[in-house]
Amino acid sequence: MEARKLVLTALLMGVVAVVTMMVNVPLPGVKGYVNMGDTVVLLSGLLFGPVMGAAAGGLGSALADLLLGYAYWAPWTLAIKGVEGLLAGWLMGRVNNKPALAAAPAGAVMVLGYFLAGTFLYGRARLGFTAGGSAPGWSKCWALRDSLEAPAEIPQPLKAEQAHFPSGVHRM
Repeated sequence: MEARKLVLTALLMGVVAVVTMMVNVPLPGVKGYVNMGDTVVLLSGLLFGPVMGAAAGGLGSALADLLLGYAYWAPWTLAIKGVEGLLAGWLMGRVNNKPALAAAPAGAVMVLGYFLAGTFLYGRARLGFTAGGSAPGWSKCWALRDSLEAPAEIPQPLKAEQAHFPSGVHRM
């Protein structure tokens, strides 16, 4: 790797780490955080190619995890964000330079990666359902949420006590 690319890659790693650390919202329920670092990860891959995207995404995001106290996520982040940056850069050359078509699958792979990592780390996957819905016919169809864990990227619906049922359906 020539010196110019090496310096640019290191700079992008630093930018990923700083943006991740500056704009992060801790989520205690999932033992992680939501951040804006993915924008720089995707841009690194889209603008500078798969190798720089993988290096900046994986190493920069893992560094942020280490510095923010989420060291147990750092190895997973290194792999997941590295693949995200790599995939964004690789797809960019294959979709006629349409960034949205390259970034969307890369982001989906990142979400899937964190879902699988969370499943491995915590033993089970939270599928986003609630337990104990008591409306007729609904009582057992939402079964897994309260006893299971998942990464922050998987949206969680309201608990049954907070749900708004359609008119004519009453809680028992």
